[in-house]
Amino acid sequence: MATKPSEQQFAQLVKEQKSTIYTVCYMFSKDEDEVADLFEEVLVNLWKGFQEFQGRSNPRTWVYRVSLNTCISADRKRKRRKTIPLSMDINLFEDDDADSRQVQMLRNRIARLGPFDRAIVLLWLENMSYEEIGQVMGTGHRHHPALSC
Repeated sequence: MATKPSEQQFAQLVKEQKSTIYTVCYMFSKDEDEVADLFEEVLVNLWKGFQEFQGRSNPRTWVYRVSLNTCISADRKRKRRKTIPLSMDINLFEDDDADSRQVQMLRNRIARLGPFDRAIVLLWLENMSYEEIGQVMGTGHRHHPALSC
């Protein structure tokens, strides 16, 4: 008989994995409000699946998987709506040093990739092993050419 997950256990998981969730959300949006919305949506989906998760796999892997699935779904919905964001074409908080420009260029290039490829690059940048990437993406690294080396 499975025990019902406690809010305290869930809060601890979120505390431990908060940076993982934010990393994924930032990879799928440049807008701060949208990142906050994605973060909340990920939390809802994590809570919905928390009882079934309960230690069946590595928590980080599970959180990545739920976060990526949530953000990819939101990305697809957003593209179907095709809204035009209002922008001042200026970010008063953006750093303008060489490192910041390089990071922004990398982020822009990654943003042009499809959701699946973007997810793989993100996980690789997070120094995950190919086996972990396969677990998060729901495919064994032997079965997907992008994950084999």
